[in-house]
Amino acid sequence: MSRKPGSFLQEASQQIAAGGSAGLVEICLMHPLDVVKTRFQIQRGKTDPTSYKSLGDSFRTIFRTEGLFGFYKGILPPIMAETPKRAVKQPSTFVQARRIITTEGLGFRGLNKGLTATLGRHGVFNMVYFGFYFNVKNVIPVNEEPTLEFLRKFGIGLVSGTIASIINIPFDVAKSRIQGPQPEPGEIKYRTCFKTMATVYKEEGFLALYKGLVPKIMRLGPGGAVMLLVYEYAYAWLQKNW
Repeated sequence: MSRKPGSFLQEASQQIAAGGSAGLVEICLMHPLDVVKTRFQIQRGKTDPTSYKSLGDSFRTIFRTEGLFGFYKGILPPIMAETPKRAVKQPSTFVQARRIITTEGLGFRGLNKGLTATLGRHGVFNMVYFGFYFNVKNVIPVNEEPTLEFLRKFGIGLVSGTIASIINIPFDVAKSRIQGPQPEPGEIKYRTCFKTMATVYKEEGFLALYKGLVPKIMRLGPGGAVMLLVYEYAYAWLQKNW
């Protein structure tokens, strides 16, 4: 069957709109867990004075010292980028971006700091996440009952996000260390992706490469399910009504 003129552009527009909606909903719901995850990743062991004792302690401390809006710090950059994905976590995008460019430039020591680790994080995550989701989705049959079909998609998305999070978190830790505060002012200890992983492993042990795994799974497990569900249902609605 031949494609109608303009239908390719229409379908692409529907997919972009559905994907953007999915990313926006996922960020707004799950961003607090991303903040907590990043705080865990940038602390350098129990001797770090800003160290959080547990997941519950991190939530209490952030709420007590920074208020409710502390959980939504840095939400604007991911909203602007999610559609692709998050890279920078700064409290004020137009202010902070200008400050970084002025003081550190546009290169790998400035606005593009942590680019390699970010590319590795997203590349590994998306490869596992979408690869697992679309392969398993084709194996498990579609259910005619709407509630069971919803649960089928949610379950596959949840497992996809969880597995992808476990596999890609060392890149996430490296990204947070490179972009976060350095141990000593004026000294750049965390510079490149794999060298940062090696340094963290050598100084803090293997498990340090998995810091923030619990909030990451709590965020990207359900978050991955939410994102794919919103995408699929939004795309179906747009195909029917647009």
